[in-house]
Amino acid sequence: QVQLVESGGGLVQTGGSLRLSCAASGRTFSSYAMGWFRQAPGKEREFVAAIRWSRGNTYCADSVKGRFTISRDNAKNTVYLQMNSLKPEDTAVYYCAARWGDNIYVTSGYNYWGQGTQVTVSS
Repeated sequence: QVQLVESGGGLVQTGGSLRLSCAASGRTFSSYAMGWFRQAPGKEREFVAAIRWSRGNTYCADSVKGRFTISRDNAKNTVYLQMNSLKPEDTAVYYCAARWGDNIYVTSGYNYWGQGTQVTVSS
């Protein structure tokens, strides 16, 4: 079965950086899209970024474009989210997700989820 395990969250000051990791296991992900989502207190979960596992194409939400970068390491079966220039509004629980079908512009339909990792940005 698919397992996604996030790590790398924490407390950082405004303007700082964090790198989240998502270790994926349970199957071959070559035909999958991998995504990062986040949910702040009292808000709905929102799409952050996605990557096509096979070719590495990426797509980011406008709110993080230019600050966040999604990437993957095939050898380690791990997806990363490098977050720079963090803002207090980036504070949320960040979730890694996977979906069969590698159209990264479709931000719904993710059916495998990790447990989440907390990111807190202090002002």
